[in-house]
This record gives sequence, structure tokens and C-alpha cells, in this order.
Amino acid sequence: MTRVLLVDDEPALVRALTINLRARGYDVQTAGTGDAALRAAATYPPDLVVLDLGLPDMDGGEVITGLRGWTQAPILVLSARERQAAKVAALDAGADDYIVKPFGMDELLARLRAALRRATLDDTQPAIRTDDFTVDLAAKQVRTEAGEVKLTSTEWHLLEVLVRHEGRTVEHPKLLQEVWGPNYTDQTNYLRVYIAALRRKLEPDPSHPRYLLTASGLGYRFQRQS
Repeated sequence: MTRVLLVDDEPALVRALTINLRARGYDVQTAGTGDAALRAAATYPPDLVVLDLGLPDMDGGEVITGLRGWTQAPILVLSARERQAAKVAALDAGADDYIVKPFGMDELLARLRAALRRATLDDTQPAIRTDDFTVDLAAKQVRTEAGEVKLTSTEWHLLEVLVRHEGRTVEHPKLLQEVWGPNYTDQTNYLRVYIAALRRKLEPDPSHPRYLLTASGLGYRFQRQS
């Protein structure tokens, strides 16, 4: 049974989500504070975390950081904070998805299923090796001969989507939806910034990319060989 840790201090929302999740066969644990969430996760490691950022004792971003210190379980953020800066900060801290309150139950459940599918694929997908680096999808790491390459959560998620579509162009709207969500499908400037960052970290010559290629006007493509 899939274990879900639900972290929110709104009793009515917690009740509604718990009922809906348990009705679909999920094993639900709840916590109303950040401290309780971290203790619950350590005692009863979840397969997925649904987390509100506005907790009474600490910011949800601190909870994400605490969890990411030892677990790669998907984290879905629920928050009334609509500003892009809040979303980017949560995703960079290690969240896998961001849902703005109020939200539809069907949307939440669909995103939860998608996050669990990605996590399952991570456990079975072999490492992708190039001449200059290795992408380990299971460990969520990129390594070179010099050691691990430090990527932000958003950089990793973008690279992961491209690697999973190796050899195929992933169009701008799909990339934006996969990494930032459905409200960002026209924010192509995000892609330019993060692709440039990945090239600086991974390409032998970022100005002449070998692995992270641009399909002009369409999207981006990952390939192992030039």
C-alpha cells in the first residue's frame, strides 16, 4: 500500500484529503506542523509527501530541505502562495510539483499518480552514460570523473525530462508543463536560463553544445553522441 504523508494545518482540508486518498487505497499519515512532519517521515518513511508551505511552526521550505537530506520521495506542495518566486523557491528546494490553493481534487490525484509513476521509473531506469558525464536516474545524480555535479532541483527535473526522451525533441510547452506546471507553458525564458545553466555544468564547450541541443523554435533534445 502506497504511504502518503499529508502535512497541513487546516483540519477541514486534511479530513477531505484523507477521506479521498484512503478511498483510493492510499495509506495516509497526517501532520499539522513541520516538526511533526519530519518526525513522522523519519518514523514511518512515506512514498510521497503532500505538503502545505504555510505551517505554524516553520516554513514548508524548511520541511522540504529536511526531507531532501535523506529521502527522494516525491513532494507535492499545496500552497495559497501564487507568486512565481514562491513556486521557483519550492521547486529548487526539492519539491517535485506545486499546486495552488484552491485546487480540484481530480487534479491533485492526477498529479499524485504522475509523481508516483516518475518515482517508480527512477527505481528501474539504468544510468545514462556519455563521454563526459553519467546521468543516474535512480539516484537523481549526475557524475563526472571529478565527482558529483551539483544541480538544483529544477535543473535536475529539466535534465531528467530531456534524458527520458533521448534522441527526440521535447517541445517548449511540454518541457514547461513537466517542470514548472500547466500555468507556465508560455514562459520560454525559463527554459533559456536553465538550459544555459545545465550546459555550463555539463557541456565540455557550453557555446557549442554536444548533448543538450536546441531545435530552433521548437524545443530541446538530449543526445549521447554528437
